[in-house]
Amino acid sequence: MHAITIPEPGDAEALVWAEVPDPVPGVGEVLLQVTASAVNRADILQRQGHYDPPPGASPYPGLECSGRVAGLGPGVSGWAVGDEVCALLGGGGYAERVAVPAGQLLPVPEGVTLARAAALPEVAATVWSNLFMVAHLRPGETVLVHGGSSGIGTMAIQLAKAVGARVAVTAGTREKLECCAELGAEILIDYREQDFVEEIERATEGAGADVVLDNMGARYLDRNIRTLAVNGRLAIIGMQGGVKGELDIGRLLRKRAAVTATSLRARPPEEKAAIVSAVREHVWPLVEAGRVRPVVDRELPMDQAAAAHRVVEGSGHVGKVLLLAG
Repeated sequence: MHAITIPEPGDAEALVWAEVPDPVPGVGEVLLQVTASAVNRADILQRQGHYDPPPGASPYPGLECSGRVAGLGPGVSGWAVGDEVCALLGGGGYAERVAVPAGQLLPVPEGVTLARAAALPEVAATVWSNLFMVAHLRPGETVLVHGGSSGIGTMAIQLAKAVGARVAVTAGTREKLECCAELGAEILIDYREQDFVEEIERATEGAGADVVLDNMGARYLDRNIRTLAVNGRLAIIGMQGGVKGELDIGRLLRKRAAVTATSLRARPPEEKAAIVSAVREHVWPLVEAGRVRPVVDRELPMDQAAAAHRVVEGSGHVGKVLLLAG
């Protein structure tokens, strides 16, 4: 088969479409014939040499994919050759075939094409696990989503809106904010021109945000804490703004607030399976009802992964960029 390989870390041109050995499904694994994968920030970090795959995962980038079941490893039940599925991966989505634990598979939701289903697993699992399983976002609460026009952001807006929360977002252009509004965001903040702490205070009449979903890390840490309401929860899922920041413990105590930080890729298979099961139970019905949808900016052939990475690094897109295996 062919896959996108990284012979040497570097810029987008480090991604090389090359012939590699076919994967063999192990115990409890399913072999997929890949239809599409999606570009995530973690793929860019891996390409740059900053984010190695977890032990035992495929060395090729790609944290999610869609495709058809091509083979079953020992001990797999509930799936059959030919089933159309999408999957949460530890790596290997940028390839023609990938082996994945059966617990990380999801059926393609009704009303979603096989290719576009590749835009769902990683964002749905990340958002559901952080906003609902960890931060316990509830109806009537206000949630601030940083990077509202990203793949994570577009899913977070829709899921939060679907459960009855009030959604605030930050984004860098008026066009992106308009896209967020179309998905259900009510409080629109241009982070280049506005202070999100002041805007949230104004929009909530001083109460603050009950939950903040943050992809920036250190750069936003202090302001995120100031933004939180009493009993607020800050869920950190990225570190685009650095890894070390100063935390005002006194402010945190006064607000009785909580800070959590999670990653999805390195979790053990049983934890991923539990998250995927929750996504199937809670998110898939919303997708099939048309209340939540994958947001796809563009689709490119998989052998043009370098061009796709440049699009994502340029941050001019809304939602996901897909790679089609052909």
